[in-house]
Amino acid sequence: MTAPSLPRTGTTPDVFVHLSSAGVSLVLDATEQRLPSIVHWGAALGSQTLDDVTSLALAALEPQSGNVVDAAVRVAILPEHHAGWEGKPGLVGHRDGRSWSPRFVLEGVEIDGSAVSDAGLVETGAASLVFRAHDAEAGLGLVLEIELLASGLLRTRAEVRNAAEGIYTVDDVNLALPVPIRAREILDFAGRWSRERVPQRRDLVVGIHEREGRKGRTGPEAATVLSVGTPGFGFSSGEVWGIHVGFSGNHRHYAEQLSAGAQVVGGGELLLPGEVRLAEGATYRTPWLYGAYGVGLDEQAHRFHRFLRARDRHPTRPRPVTLNVWEAVYFDHDVPRLLELADRAAALGVERFVLDDGWFLGRRDDTSGLGDWTVDQEVWPDGLTPLLERVTSLGMEFGLWFEPEMVSENSELARAHPEWIMQTGGRLPIPGRHQQVLNLGIPEAYEHVLSHMTDILAAHDIAYIKWDHNRDLIDAGTFPSGAAGVHEQTLATYRLMDELKRRFPALEIESCSSGGARVDLGVIERTDRVWVSDCIDPLERQQMMRWTMQLMPAELLGSHVGSTVNHTTGRVHELSFRAATALFGHFGIEWDLARATDRENADLAEWIAFYKTHRALLHSGDMMRADTVDPAFQVYGSIARDRSEALVFLAFLSRSTVSPRGRFTVPGLDPDTRYRVTPVVVGTPDHGRADPVWYGDGSGVVMSGRALASAGLHIPGSFPERVVIYRVTAE
Repeated sequence: MTAPSLPRTGTTPDVFVHLSSAGVSLVLDATEQRLPSIVHWGAALGSQTLDDVTSLALAALEPQSGNVVDAAVRVAILPEHHAGWEGKPGLVGHRDGRSWSPRFVLEGVEIDGSAVSDAGLVETGAASLVFRAHDAEAGLGLVLEIELLASGLLRTRAEVRNAAEGIYTVDDVNLALPVPIRAREILDFAGRWSRERVPQRRDLVVGIHEREGRKGRTGPEAATVLSVGTPGFGFSSGEVWGIHVGFSGNHRHYAEQLSAGAQVVGGGELLLPGEVRLAEGATYRTPWLYGAYGVGLDEQAHRFHRFLRARDRHPTRPRPVTLNVWEAVYFDHDVPRLLELADRAAALGVERFVLDDGWFLGRRDDTSGLGDWTVDQEVWPDGLTPLLERVTSLGMEFGLWFEPEMVSENSELARAHPEWIMQTGGRLPIPGRHQQVLNLGIPEAYEHVLSHMTDILAAHDIAYIKWDHNRDLIDAGTFPSGAAGVHEQTLATYRLMDELKRRFPALEIESCSSGGARVDLGVIERTDRVWVSDCIDPLERQQMMRWTMQLMPAELLGSHVGSTVNHTTGRVHELSFRAATALFGHFGIEWDLARATDRENADLAEWIAFYKTHRALLHSGDMMRADTVDPAFQVYGSIARDRSEALVFLAFLSRSTVSPRGRFTVPGLDPDTRYRVTPVVVGTPDHGRADPVWYGDGSGVVMSGRALASAGLHIPGSFPERVVIYRVTAE
């Protein structure tokens, strides 16, 4: 029996859309009242005619092969099972077991808020598209938003509406972007606490490479950016298509290839059973799925960076040098000692002083106190005022640590409201770091946290919150039903951040989550930086900073100078390596300055001054990472958008198998401009370094950008675990 053809209803025009921005083209086919499919997403095509895009659409269709449906399979951005797509479907849901394979009919298209009424081709630059569709049989409405941004970044999200009586259960909504068959290699990230964003590569083969996050937060091992590219793609070579799910709760990223040859990258929120049950008229909207195409990983990263920097809420004032007291005092909040630390910090040029965990009721260690957000009078008999006034009188901003989403079982809050602890199955979840999760999806619990944080912020001149989140969400249900609550918890956290920003517009928030376990484009819409990792060992941070910048630019990445002996790894490093590594980020200190020598304090003051001089370049330029064949060293830096200057770092990570090591190159400069490259020494010079001939008397050498990118300069000799810095200036 032959199925009926898709009925045409209404007057929705057959339309192709070609958007082009920053060297990227996106061509969409929205003909025959079908959901839009991507005909081309990649390098700019130049101006197209209707005949051109029609031919592109025909060329994109897979030929029919044996033992499959009797029609070419067309993959929509929300992939549809009814259309013959045998991979991961876009919408998984049902109405008591029915309406599980929807067939949406397109009923309207809008571009930048204006309805499209004429058939044919719409061609424009960066734009926002809205596609409205429905399935009368299933009783569902659908809105698909697709944007090509000025940076060349693509993003899309979907909203599902229950348009009929009864409950419609949404189990999954996944959006998918096709990638060409020449993209054969996958790059994403693994990691763990204190070693986040470890790159891993593998071939894309038939089947699905799926990365699920079920921690209730993004996770230290999150895929972060899942990319598929031409084999061997690097920082400056090879086409790369990548995706990122901009959400801070449970989520998935995937790359899939079917036996028929089609392949996609996609993702969305990972919903737990029963989390989204839509009554009539109710909607569920997915997080944004971001897509970044580029030639090389640096171009892909630039698209994310330029998008973030173009936001109205992106921090624009110079990123203040920050001292956080955690590794200096831990829970030992001795007021005279903290006052002395503030004096020492201000004398070095620190601009922000942050009081970490331990200031609130009963918090002498990590076993108690969370949820009781009042100042502990036993430790602080005069409140926070003496320290805060000292800090601000010294010209520094004051910051304070909170962990608003958590509660200690040993706390006044837990004793008063045990039902506010997330739980299921008539039991408390296994504790993590001696704590439980406070259910912000309960309005009373949300208001408790909001009111206590508001009281603290209103009573004190607090410029900054370090917002921590130190455990995964296990058995995260709502009492007494036990229904899964991660989805609502994530949205409630967003609302809490948004409301505090509304009440205190100048407040800055850092997203810390056991270090770097909540680094995503959902949380950064509400915060002003992320803490990359609880590990600030510079050898570890060299890699973590390098790969976190695949998503976020340096100014959003907390990057601190730790003590001589790192408290996470036990390694011992020179101050120059610690400071130079921290420099390319939002620079700060996590060190008991009273234990530093006079020489170390003098050197640290020089590093702070150097950061202040160059932070405008570091925080606005294009990140550069050179492809190298020797894992013993890496080259990276920031190049001004007008290519007039750069700051370049050469990091020695280990000992090479050969010596001398040859040359390093500096890609990304203007090829026809001549540049002077000079070595920079900050503080006490490193021992164990042999300068190459081109250093001369320290004035360096002049070469064209083309020569620096292709021929390069000889690497100096150096002990491992050192960083050499170069200034590059146009002559």
